[in-house]
Amino acid sequence: MHTVMKMFMSTVSFHWFGALMDESEKLIQQGHQLMSEGEYQQALSKFEKAIKANPNNAEAYYLKAEAAVLVSKVSVEEVIALYKKAISLDAKNPFYYSSLGAFCVDAGQFNEAEAAYNKAAEVDPDNAPYYYSEFAVGYNRRAPEVMEQYLDDNTRAMIQKKALKYLLKSIGLDEEKAKKLL
Repeated sequence: MHTVMKMFMSTVSFHWFGALMDESEKLIQQGHQLMSEGEYQQALSKFEKAIKANPNNAEAYYLKAEAAVLVSKVSVEEVIALYKKAISLDAKNPFYYSSLGAFCVDAGQFNEAEAAYNKAAEVDPDNAPYYYSEFAVGYNRRAPEVMEQYLDDNTRAMIQKKALKYLLKSIGLDEEKAKKLL
């Protein structure tokens, strides 16, 4: 009798969990559709509901962050927290790290961006050159804008040096090897 009860409870749990997954996935699909239609606030709401249906769905947190970026009332800190939650639920997904990195570059949070891109490269070494070069180009483009009031020749050189370091890293060179080639 005890074994039969365990099997029944296991089946009930499986169906209940499956229903949660189905509902969460359905809401994610609806959110995708709304995103493609430019309805970011409504998409944000769908992703929030998907999270409530399944709080362990990394994709729902990631997509909520993506929608939140396009909704002006959501703070930078909230968006970063959403990306980080997705990462905590699926730490092997390099796309979550690189998306966090890209957002942080745009937000002017360069140390956070650098750490995120480095982690993406660590998790996905086959595509590490892509992550390094994306950080380098983004940083070189955005840092002068963010640091405009402090931008002098030394600051500009510091920005270019860091960007160059990552560009070199993206093609497998360090500073010494590059100097020898030049």
